[in-house]
Amino acid sequence: QVHLVESGGGLVRPGGSLRLSCEISGATSDTRVIGWVRQAPGGGREGVACIQISDGSTYYPPSVKGRFTTSTDNVKNTVYLDLNSLEPETTAVYFCAAEYSCGNLYKSDDWGQGTQVTISS
Repeated sequence: QVHLVESGGGLVRPGGSLRLSCEISGATSDTRVIGWVRQAPGGGREGVACIQISDGSTYYPPSVKGRFTTSTDNVKNTVYLDLNSLEPETTAVYFCAAEYSCGNLYKSDDWGQGTQVTISS
């Protein structure tokens, strides 16, 4: 089973930036993408980024495009999510997940424990 560990969350002022990390171990041949999903207090899950491990292709929803960037360091087996121009609405627990395709991300059985991101002045 794929094991994922997120880190990097914290308290940031509006307008600030943050880098989240997702360290991956136990990846299999079916681990083709790593995605990021957030869940705000009282809200549902929202996918915010997805990256193809093989070629670095990335996908973002319109709500975060231009502000969030995901990248991969295959030597360190780590995927990053850079959050920029942070707003209070960005406050959420951020999870990474491993899957075969970005479209199936919500069906993944392999999730990290999440890292809390709080935007507040």
